[in-house]
Amino acid sequence: MTKVTLITGDGIGPEIAAAARRCIDATGARIEWETAEAGVDVMERLGTPIPDETMDLVRRNGVVLKAPITTPVGTGFRSINVYLRQALDLYACLRPCRSYPGVRSRYENIDLVIVRENTEDLYAGIEFEKGKDDTAELIAWINAHSKRRIGPDAGISIKPISVAGTQRIVRFAFEYARRNGRRKVTSVHKANIMKFSDGLWLDVSRQVAQEYPDIEFEDRIVDNMCMQLIQKPELYDVLVLPNLYGDIISDLCAGLVGGLGVAPGANIGDHGAVFEATHGSAPKYKGLNKVNPTALILSGALMLRHLNMTARADALERAVAAVIAEGRDVTYDMKPNRDDPTAVGTSQMADAIIRKIRV
Repeated sequence: MTKVTLITGDGIGPEIAAAARRCIDATGARIEWETAEAGVDVMERLGTPIPDETMDLVRRNGVVLKAPITTPVGTGFRSINVYLRQALDLYACLRPCRSYPGVRSRYENIDLVIVRENTEDLYAGIEFEKGKDDTAELIAWINAHSKRRIGPDAGISIKPISVAGTQRIVRFAFEYARRNGRRKVTSVHKANIMKFSDGLWLDVSRQVAQEYPDIEFEDRIVDNMCMQLIQKPELYDVLVLPNLYGDIISDLCAGLVGGLGVAPGANIGDHGAVFEATHGSAPKYKGLNKVNPTALILSGALMLRHLNMTARADALERAVAAVIAEGRDVTYDMKPNRDDPTAVGTSQMADAIIRKIRV
């Protein structure tokens, strides 16, 4: 038996966590689930959004399936997602974006993989708040050493991109491409403007690419990449990006395949991995048995692949695809008319997927 930590999250998290767990168990995967809490609900009870007991389980088991967790906007605790990535050094965010017949989209036959660096860039959390003494000191130093001046009313975020951090994420992208029979890796950047951060990213990407002569390599400036993905996504395969661009482009690519409801995600490091849906906790739907569980179920398939349970992962993904293609036992958001009275609930869609699983 493989022990996996299941973080049930908040909002709709517990409902879709239960659905995903049932579907994964139906593949026959020998998993021992250890349930843990995190999010706003536990924050209200214990004064912390992620208790020590949860982090102990996460570190001990090394593999986590995590349901969505609410991140307050502007105030409150920082993102639990970001905290887990940094605390466990889960430097690679993997987000496959694949078309499933039956999902409403303007595009067909999309098959893209986003590899996002998780620990550096503007999401590193190195920030200086407007009006603070340390911010004033930093502004004074920058103004003394730069031709560009910063006003005293500015807040500042630092954008670190390192050689080591870039090497490992670009190698991850190439290794993924090689292992999964992908044809090309595209490195995305803004090196024409940010020459000492994104410029470093591009230089290191080119150096690492030389280690993989069997895989095509190219680079794209991030704004052009957005246009290219809308106009001709079929030209691209695996994209590797710094943290912020990866966050934005992964949502763009999810839009190409029908939205975040069908977009799985994984955060992987050398000593652990967290698998999660890319959508949020949708607290207004909490307890209504209404939301689409597909993204977390497909994240479970990614987890099974990570655990070398490839046949079970394939069976789970085929079952999801079959239910979506039939279009009968799906949630309201996957119906042509969102008010369709034949739409089923979260647990009922999971039931339909379970009926389709053949290992």
